[in-house]
Amino acid sequence: MASRLKVKYLLLGCCMLLFAFAMGCQHSSGVKMTERITIAGENFTLEVASDSYARLRGLMEREHIDEDGGMLFIYGYEQAQQFWMGYCLVDIDVIFLDTNGVVTATHEMKYQRLIGDGESEIDYRARMADYDSVLPAQFAIELRGGWLAKLQIKSGDRLELDVGRLKRLAH
Repeated sequence: MASRLKVKYLLLGCCMLLFAFAMGCQHSSGVKMTERITIAGENFTLEVASDSYARLRGLMEREHIDEDGGMLFIYGYEQAQQFWMGYCLVDIDVIFLDTNGVVTATHEMKYQRLIGDGESEIDYRARMADYDSVLPAQFAIELRGGWLAKLQIKSGDRLELDVGRLKRLAH
């Protein structure tokens, strides 16, 4: 058990170093690409996160998400995904989708207290909940908290997305 915990913290430390490196790098494009999608009859304009930097940052440090806003995460291939609420300042709902646009999981992710005085990055990360895609996913959609209850989206539902075109955006 102790060695398993050490491996978890080692991996977490590596992720934090990668994050710190990415934070110091300039994003290659200053222009935010958006995608208009309709979910259960509601229209959204989502920022596109199609590269590793944008996917890593997500909606961190946002004090507000527009009512019809959010983010569409596009990965190069289908794989297990896991999100967390570190450095997120508002509630966020997430919808994970497979390569065909079928919902694999949904989560209502609640705001978590930010890192405290004297709290290490490792302790901060360790107290955060993880939100899994359950099955392999190629896309994730983050919306302002509260939308999942309104949309009534559930695992197995298919969203109408041009997945072929979206897949070509990933890098």
